[in-house]
Amino acid sequence: MNLEETHRYDDIINLPHHVSAVHAQMTMTERAAQFSPFAALSGYDDALKETGRLTEARVELGEDEKELLDAKLQALRERMAEQPRTAITYFCPDGRKEGGSYLTAEGHIKKIDDYKKIVIMEDDTRIPVGEITEIVISG
Repeated sequence: MNLEETHRYDDIINLPHHVSAVHAQMTMTERAAQFSPFAALSGYDDALKETGRLTEARVELGEDEKELLDAKLQALRERMAEQPRTAITYFCPDGRKEGGSYLTAEGHIKKIDDYKKIVIMEDDTRIPVGEITEIVISG
């Protein structure tokens, strides 16, 4: 460096820091946010998580199993007044990718809607009859 470059800002180097009368000073958090890392691939992490999320394949029931489930549903219809405790396992399709998961709803059945082909539990869980894979009546 030559002498001219080292004394280039001598006239302003010792002046007080400028404070705007119009704009409020930034907080330390706001200042730090200016230097936060830039996410060039926004949504990439979410896409990776979604791809890695596991789903189960739907199991197709045989005719014998379907007949057994129909008989259990009929038994539940006949015992609705008794409010037997029931556990129903059913397939819940995934809304984003192929497959889904098997869930079990336990409790008392409020209604079996033959028109809509759903079972409504007392907690308002709605189970499509076609997705039911197992019914256990315990009480």
